[in-house]
Formats: sequence, structure tokens, C-alpha cells
Amino acid sequence: MKAVFRISLLIASLVLAAVTTIQAQRVIKGTVYREGKPAAGVTVEAHRGGSMMTSFDGKYEVESSDKTKWIRFTYITESERLDISDKPGNVFDFAFDGKLPGDEKDEESGDVILKSAEDLIREQDRDFMNELSLYNEFYKQDNIESAMPHWKIVYNKYPKSTLNLYIHGTNMYEKLIEKASTPEERSKYIDDLMKLYDKRIRHFGEKGYVLGRKAAAWLKYKLDNDREQENGDLKETMKKGYDWLNESVTERGNESELPVLVLLMQTTRSLFKLGELPKETVVKNYDTSNSILNSILENTTDAETIKNVNDVQAYIEDIFGTSGAADCEALISIFTPQYQENINDVDFIKNMLRRLGRAKCEESSLFSEATERLYELEPSAEAAFNMARRYLKRDDAKRAKNYYQQAMEQETDKELLAKYYYEYALFIYAKENALQEARSYAKRALDIKSDYCEALLLIGDIYVAASRGFGQDNFEKSTVFWVAVDYYERARSNPDCAVDASKKANDYRRYFPNKEEAFFRSLQEGQTYKVEGWINENTRVRF
Repeated sequence: MKAVFRISLLIASLVLAAVTTIQAQRVIKGTVYREGKPAAGVTVEAHRGGSMMTSFDGKYEVESSDKTKWIRFTYITESERLDISDKPGNVFDFAFDGKLPGDEKDEESGDVILKSAEDLIREQDRDFMNELSLYNEFYKQDNIESAMPHWKIVYNKYPKSTLNLYIHGTNMYEKLIEKASTPEERSKYIDDLMKLYDKRIRHFGEKGYVLGRKAAAWLKYKLDNDREQENGDLKETMKKGYDWLNESVTERGNESELPVLVLLMQTTRSLFKLGELPKETVVKNYDTSNSILNSILENTTDAETIKNVNDVQAYIEDIFGTSGAADCEALISIFTPQYQENINDVDFIKNMLRRLGRAKCEESSLFSEATERLYELEPSAEAAFNMARRYLKRDDAKRAKNYYQQAMEQETDKELLAKYYYEYALFIYAKENALQEARSYAKRALDIKSDYCEALLLIGDIYVAASRGFGQDNFEKSTVFWVAVDYYERARSNPDCAVDASKKANDYRRYFPNKEEAFFRSLQEGQTYKVEGWINENTRVRF
């Protein structure tokens, strides 16, 4: 779980810095190839630099800046871009088909042996056994400098020998990245690490799993390395990570790792805010992540797993809620066709209604129709509660009251029951001015959840309303404000209600009895005082 929040902190702390001044000049040069030959007539353009057209030898030389991130090569209507942000040096050859003259031979050639370690040992391949033994010994000693040359021989010549090549290689490159002294050096190691992940997929599969790890490493190191990224460059970095994460989750489904789901939602939110993704994609990814998390919960009894999943689910809920995409328009456009396909699926309708409720979409026709449908399929406490809220919106108090009572009678979940008690108390207070009954249900909510700050605020409001007709004289009326403020002060300890509770407490202190009135009744500050009648609460004398 610590990994999840390390990743969370990384992404959440991004600063989108725009660099507007051209830095020190550099000269980038190289040769352009088409179909294995130097290419003439290719326009070469450097990001934040100059441009030129190649002649018969395919060579180019253009001025650029220290912040140049890419070079674009255009031949008639064919255009390709080479990302050099993570590549050291100033010489970059380019081939439109991706194959440069002098490149390493294809892995299927005789220079590469695609056999397992077991086969190589059985055949007594001395080169393999010696190099493997040497790199393993140095690796165990955490001597990366000595291990690397021997590891590379095995990695390049025997890429299918053992999965440990890729596990150990990842660990070594991550340490090299962290120890690198310059951004250029870090970029080279990041590039090597990304290639390692690709090679691992090619020889050992597990594409979805490896892509998730690749994306996490890319975002962690790339964003940290390029601290002064422009918006466009940041988009490219985020889009690469997002694409790998999206493919990973598509491949692995319910087996997706928790940090991958968190990163998927973080990059989704970032790209939405950068204008690169529509609302519908944000909602879709939120829905996919939640479905996976719910599936994990349904299929495990492990307490630690359940806790971790619940933590991640709460965090993803927060990401979605702060994305700016969680509005009624987007949710309804997504859920309307899904509802038609799942009109008999109780679990789907429940989840949909909860999400619509959180987004304040109770007034929508979709919410209304789905509420009735849920009650038809399963007249449960939750369905009755939704029906009550529906009729409350229609200003049909009689039917709303009936469904609230059904919900309270049927609910067995204590947390939900506290919510139903509170909402019913609020309903009869606002609609019927039934102060004593409203207080009774608000206190039932507090019996279940003692820090339910909304219920505490409501009781304070009920007592303020009651003060108008309470007692035999003005003194007795004003003592009710002592009790009301007691409840506001209790509510203030909860951050969710702190602002409202503080304001109410400050507003109603001015209605406390004055010292002269208290003196004539032999009351001193701090003394316990009981407000009689149906309120029947002990409080403290204060002025």
C-alpha cells in the first residue's frame, strides 16, 4: 500500500511549468535514411530550433537549444518525430523504417541464442554459465558496476535464458537512475530501462503486468527528471504512461495491481485537465477501476487486502470527485445506455444510483426511472430510501414519509441506518416542523454514530427553533441557546461541519442570558443548569 501513496504523492505534486526563453544553443546533426540509403529532400526541424533540407548524402545539421525535445523529419507527406528528450549527445541518425545501417542484428540471427538456462546448462554452454555466474556474484554483493558488463553479455546474447535477467536488470537500472549525476545520464538509463521492459514482454510475455510496471517507472523517473517540462512535453510524457496503463488494465482486468489503478486515474485526471481526454473517458476509467476493485473485494477474505482495496477505492473516489468531470451531464450520457442494457441488474442499478446521488443528479429522469425500477426488482431498504428522496423532490411529503419509514424498518447496516435516521429527522423538521420527533430521530442517528456532525447541527437548529415558544419567560427561552451552542460546539470538532458549526455557535451566543438575570436566580458562570420541559438537557451557565 505504501507504493500506492508514494506514486500518489509523485503525480499529485506535478507542477506544470512553462519555459518560454531559449536556452544556450546547441547543434544537432546526423544522417537520414530511407529504405536503407541516405535520403535527400527530407525537411529536418528541431523543436525550439532551426530547420533544413537534406541533400544527396542525407546529412543534416540544425541549431537547437538545451531544451530541445524532438526532431521532426518530413519527406513529401510522410512525417515522423524522433523524441530526443531522453537521449544523450548531439548526433541522431534517423531511418523512416526504423532500421539504421549498422544496427545490431535481429535477435533471430545466429548471434543470439533463444534457449532457456536449463537447456544451456544441459548443453554445457561455457560462455553462458561463466557470465551468468559472474554477474550473479557481483549482483548479490550489490556491486552494480562489476555486475553490469557480465549481465549485458547474458542479456544481449541469451535474452530468453532466465526471467531473473529482467528482474535484476530492472533493479540495477533503477539504482543507476537514482545515482545518476546529470539529467542526460538519467535519461539514458531511463531509456535503457524502458527497452528492458519491452524485451521482457517479447521473451517472457505477461504483457499487461509488465506494461503496468513500465508505466509506473516511466512516470516516476521521467517526471522527476524533466522538472521544467512545457505543457506539450508534459502531455507527451503523461500520454505515454496513460497508454501503457490503459493497455495493462485492459489486459489484466480484475488482476490489475492496485498502484496501476491509482496511476490510471491520476493520469486520466491530468490529461483531462490538459484537454487531452473527454469527460466520458474519465467516467469510463473510474467505472472500470471501481468494477475491478469491487470484484477483488468479492473474491477475498484477507483482511489486509480488503483494507488496501478500501483505501485505494476511497482515493480513486477522491481523484474522480476532483477531476472536474464528475457532473450530471457526463454521468447521464454514460449511464443511460448502460442502464438500458442492465435494466434487470440490481447491483448495477444500485451502483449507478449511488454515483448519480453523489453527483447531485437526483432531479434527472434517469435517477427517477432507475429508482422505481430498483424498487420493483428489490423493495429493499436502500430502494425505499431512494424512493423517499424521489418523492421529497416532487414535494409529495406523504409518500416520502412512507418510504423513509420503510427504509428505517428494513435497514440492517448501522451506518446506513444512521443516515436514514438523520435524513428523516431533517425531513420532518423542515416539512412538518415536528421538533420533538425530529430530535428523537437525530438522536437515534447519534446513538449509532456519536460524531455525526450533521445530526449535531440539526439538533442545535431544532433547539433554536424551539426557543421561540419555550418556557414561561425570556430567561427560560434564552437558556435554550446554551444547549443549542453545546451541540454546535460538538459538531465543530468534525472538519466536515467545522465552518458551519463555528458560525452558528458565534451567532447564537449573543442570545445567552445576561449576568443580571442569572444573578437574580443565584446562578454563577460554569455552574450546571438543567433546561426542563421536553428538551430535558443539562448544560453549563455562561454569558
